[in-house]
Amino acid sequence: MRIENTFGIDVEARELITYDSEEALRKAIKRINEQREGLPLLHIGSGSNLLFLSDYPGIVLKSNIKGHVIKAETKDDVLVEVGSGEVCDEFIEQAIQHGWYGMENLSLIPGQVGAAAVQNIGAYGVEAQDVIEEVKGISMKDGSERIWKQKDCGYGYRQSVFKSDLWGQYAITRVTFRLSKHFEPKLQYGGLVNAIEQAGLSKDTLTAEQLRQVIIDIRRAKLPDPKEQGNAGSFFKNPVVPKEQAERLLSEFPTMPHYPAGEGKIKLAAGWLIEQAGWKGKSLGPAAVHDRQALVLVNKGGATGRDIQRLCEAVKKDVKERFDINLEPEVNFI
Repeated sequence: MRIENTFGIDVEARELITYDSEEALRKAIKRINEQREGLPLLHIGSGSNLLFLSDYPGIVLKSNIKGHVIKAETKDDVLVEVGSGEVCDEFIEQAIQHGWYGMENLSLIPGQVGAAAVQNIGAYGVEAQDVIEEVKGISMKDGSERIWKQKDCGYGYRQSVFKSDLWGQYAITRVTFRLSKHFEPKLQYGGLVNAIEQAGLSKDTLTAEQLRQVIIDIRRAKLPDPKEQGNAGSFFKNPVVPKEQAERLLSEFPTMPHYPAGEGKIKLAAGWLIEQAGWKGKSLGPAAVHDRQALVLVNKGGATGRDIQRLCEAVKKDVKERFDINLEPEVNFI
């Protein structure tokens, strides 16, 4: 069966199983463990952060757990538990309508809620970990449930324990967010205030709906729609380097974008590095670096996962030679 993925790559799995409840998931896990006979097992969301290098020779599980419920609330905030199969952007829109704030800057990032918790998605100065209270998952081994508090999720830049130590061991079923009832826009990210002013808005009277629309407009202007041109959004992580290394680079490239990233660390803009290495808008066969945002690799039509991988390696090689920086993909290779 065909595997949904935003790169638009034509790949199939031996079997695809969709579930809409914990009970259905446990039944599927029990059957799989009894019958799989060593077949590999993969759990996906909407395929928005995956690069399939070939057909998948095993079983793919996909969450369709929907809905949200209020777990607790005060006059200041609310705890909302959301099904892992909900589209993250659709929940953000609903949250704003309910008067629950904190996720506006994550608007229009593709993918499901469960994947957002695994990937620790982030944009414009906000990460999923900033609003996650806890994560629920079901063991792929025995169907038992486990709950992780935010502090136990091992969150870092585009990282979590679910992507590392626990990769493939649990299916995320529900995510609880702590959202505020008081809108406080997060505008520290470079260029956001300017974009708000260009939209004819004031940061002093800005509403959550307006901020969400500004974020959506920025993303649509910079990033290709996966429905029109296959991509996974940001393909590479922004590299974090020691302050001394950043200072050496800045002495040679004084206009290089850079941001504080904790004590003694500086975050660099991968897109800028790729553009300076000469790859922006360039193609390698049917795969290309996007002409408006060099952080994005795209399928021009008919590309395979191997085509995208070859482009990735070529870009990494040139950035390493020019800046002595190792780019790390944000996308998971399958």
